[in-house]
Amino acid sequence: MRKLIRQQIIIILMVTFPGILLAQESKQQKSVIEWHSFAEAYKMNKKKPKKMFVDVYTDWCGWCKKMDKETFMDPEVAKYMQKNFYCVKLNAETKDTIVIDTMKFVNSNPTGRGGNNRLAVELLRGKMSYPSYVFINEQNQVLSIVPGYMNTEGFTPVIHYFGDNAFKDVKWDDYRENYGKPVPKK
Repeated sequence: MRKLIRQQIIIILMVTFPGILLAQESKQQKSVIEWHSFAEAYKMNKKKPKKMFVDVYTDWCGWCKKMDKETFMDPEVAKYMQKNFYCVKLNAETKDTIVIDTMKFVNSNPTGRGGNNRLAVELLRGKMSYPSYVFINEQNQVLSIVPGYMNTEGFTPVIHYFGDNAFKDVKWDDYRENYGKPVPKK
């Protein structure tokens, strides 16, 4: 009798456990950011102006992968970024030629290892550090370059600073210091 009950419990666990895993997996997938190529986002911005967020990464960058798996998977981060930015993934070492209007951006070493695509070099102003994030306004002007891995707590104020246009009126240090604090009534 005990053997029969044990077998039934094992069968129930085998049937329900994969369902629990799939439910958790689909929950994570819902928070994923819709990433575009730079050329796609540029075209979208022409039709419907919106700031761009460019994640400049490389395939070998461990901190880039950590950012993808943790910070960018946060549902609140993903929701905010989708609403306020055209989100771009740009592999700094891509061998692909990127065409923006009539300009072509190519890799400095198209047949060998490494080398940087000229668009990444231009966006990062030659300071090749990964990951780096470039915030671009609706007129395709670089607002700021923010280098380095950030967890969700560190990243959230940064995206709000640019997404909410606080950068126009408040210095970053003041904004960061007061982020999340209630605004005093006058």
